[in-house]
Amino acid sequence: MTTRLEFRQVLKIAIYSLLLVNFILYIIDDVRIASYTMRNGGSLLEWTRAFATTIDVSAWLILLFLFELETYLLSDQTLSRPMFIRLMYAVRIFCYVFLVHSVYAFSVIYIDLLQVNLIPDISNLCELVPMDLSFVRNLAYTEIDLENCLTLSSGEIFYFTEPALVVSDISGLRLEKNLALVDILEVLVWLLILMTIEIMVWLQDQSITRGSLVSFIKGAKYILYGSLWSMAAYWAYLGHYYFAWDEALWIIGFISIEMNVSDWKREIEKNTKS
Repeated sequence: MTTRLEFRQVLKIAIYSLLLVNFILYIIDDVRIASYTMRNGGSLLEWTRAFATTIDVSAWLILLFLFELETYLLSDQTLSRPMFIRLMYAVRIFCYVFLVHSVYAFSVIYIDLLQVNLIPDISNLCELVPMDLSFVRNLAYTEIDLENCLTLSSGEIFYFTEPALVVSDISGLRLEKNLALVDILEVLVWLLILMTIEIMVWLQDQSITRGSLVSFIKGAKYILYGSLWSMAAYWAYLGHYYFAWDEALWIIGFISIEMNVSDWKREIEKNTKS
């Protein structure tokens, strides 16, 4: 039993460390994309949308750390201190604001893609070279020049995906819409998982470990985590192996929190019987 617990802790440390590395890579990726989409500047809200992934991941890292504290590292005596409870709730609310912002930011990106402007009187991507634009397909941004304009797209119809900055063809725009929709669904699923963990932690704080609500939450988690694995497979299918890898790490990271909650449940039931 001790060996198994030690292995789990080593595994958690490894997972959390990799998530931190991925967080840094997400910052770099957001900076790269912003160099195309925000090169003409923008409002503070537009900049936060451009860095929605960085903001989202930072909030999830903090929440993951808080759950680890609450479900494994800290004693019940520490967790029962009013000052500590208030601090935990304050940090949680701060993170939830960030997560709500992520839903907003990804939704705006998707809605904007539904309302793109057709570029008139253009039948070849090479005609756009003098406009100093970039072409996007499958989240890959490339500056359009005379050397690559014929290889980037053979389409005859093009749209602005970012006003006067980035363009794509019909198939590229369709894919961008799909990816934006996956971003929204992914955040919403994670929020539902977060809600189930919060409910389970609250129930176990009340020494409630069984019942119809507990059974429903357990069943719902299989569906929620299954949908996340499906999204990871979709990212891999499109060649975004890094996104798929990151998704898998987050799933494993939160499953470790679920295991902490299960251990806590067994401890409660054991104390109740004795």
